[in-house]
Amino acid sequence: MAIKNFSKVLTESTINQNIIKVEYAVRGELAIRAETIMQDLTKGKKYPFDKVTSCNIGNPQQLNQKPITFFRQVLYTRAPNNKFKVAALTEYTELLAEPKKLEGLFPKDAIERASLFMSHINSVGAYSHSQGILFHPSESGQVHPSASSGVQLGIQLITQNSNVGVMIPIPQYPLYTATLALFDAKPIPYYLDEGNDWALDIQQLRENLHKARGNNIDVRALVIINPGNPTGQCLSFDNMKEVIELCYQERLVLMADEVYQTNIYLPETRPFHSFKKVLMSMDEKFHQLELISFHSISKGMIGECGRRGGYFELSGIDPKVVAQIYKIASVALCPNVPGQIMLDLMLHPPQKGDESYDLYQKEYTGIFESLQRRAIKLHEAFNSMEGITCNRAQGAMYLFPKVQFPSKFLEECKEAGKNPDDVYSMEMLNATGVCVIPGSGFQQVEGTYHFRSTFLPPEDRIDAFISNLKKFHCEFMAKCQ
Repeated sequence: MAIKNFSKVLTESTINQNIIKVEYAVRGELAIRAETIMQDLTKGKKYPFDKVTSCNIGNPQQLNQKPITFFRQVLYTRAPNNKFKVAALTEYTELLAEPKKLEGLFPKDAIERASLFMSHINSVGAYSHSQGILFHPSESGQVHPSASSGVQLGIQLITQNSNVGVMIPIPQYPLYTATLALFDAKPIPYYLDEGNDWALDIQQLRENLHKARGNNIDVRALVIINPGNPTGQCLSFDNMKEVIELCYQERLVLMADEVYQTNIYLPETRPFHSFKKVLMSMDEKFHQLELISFHSISKGMIGECGRRGGYFELSGIDPKVVAQIYKIASVALCPNVPGQIMLDLMLHPPQKGDESYDLYQKEYTGIFESLQRRAIKLHEAFNSMEGITCNRAQGAMYLFPKVQFPSKFLEECKEAGKNPDDVYSMEMLNATGVCVIPGSGFQQVEGTYHFRSTFLPPEDRIDAFISNLKKFHCEFMAKCQ
């Protein structure tokens, strides 16, 4: 029997309203439009370009970065006699039953590593320990499907009620504002100094903290993204010590997002230091500091984004709280096992003397040097464009140029109720096929306008990529005068 005036239980007004508040610019309007254009192109619709270049997200293999051979030999490779086109030493374990038959097909160390994995996990189709495969165990480590999910759990843990505040850098990575909105916590901004290579100003940070606490917000944690996203800066050792001293004095949990730690392009003048390393170099009293450090297989030179693997390490956390973290992790039973294997390969790559070492070093160094060249080339290109200034990338995979738009264009955007960098980025996509993210998606100093672009387009196409951007920008600025 049909119910008259049947109404649905779930509507936009009846679902959890915190979900409505969540915004995530990296997969927002620009990315959705880019997907639509890609589908149009496959159907033969004509655009001024023949493909979309996705510079909105740090997704290296989407833009043709070659996977590291050793990692794929352990994980996915061709079986003997091509019997299985996509078999794997860890997936199809019968290949390991007679290792002598594999000689010549796979490097010896790849066979040995796969065999070692399987002796610990039995099958990639079986659940592992909730903490992750107990292979290279760490008493303070927690493996997760990604660093992002680890961040979400960390913020959820901290958020006792809606009055809890977490300090985040501006510009920020939208994961943080989205997660804070989801768990109904309060973002407390501190601004990075664009005129000083996006440096972190400890005094300003402290003032913002005290102001928030003066408004009765229970500020409990400080997020540091180092190297920076979207800004690409890398903190100095002394600046990191200042951060630790601040967190110790003000009783803040330090959340250190360090997923870009191998993407360091000025290693002589601005090397990467982990917060754990800096903390352990300081007076023993600081070792009590509560530190959560995050890392991922998605970035670096391997860029295995789709495999979803990451971890966070806990330092100075109450053992009873750690037990609660493990309990929550166990609800999901375990992280995905192939992602865990890749995580271990990232942390323990081939060593000198191993059969795979020379090729691994060649591939790793080749990717790094190419990223370094592309970062410099795109940085110089942006700074050559009218009204654009851009700091050099010290690390990560992004540039965050500032655009000084003509006053006429700004007035038109104001009248239309639109963000100028949203309009600019959408016109760039429609004209060139290049998808970037407007600075408003990361938040920025009021009255300034930016966009974030990766420098991941393949090196053999970077000159044409830059030429298209210059042409678009020149025409855009001319019509906006």
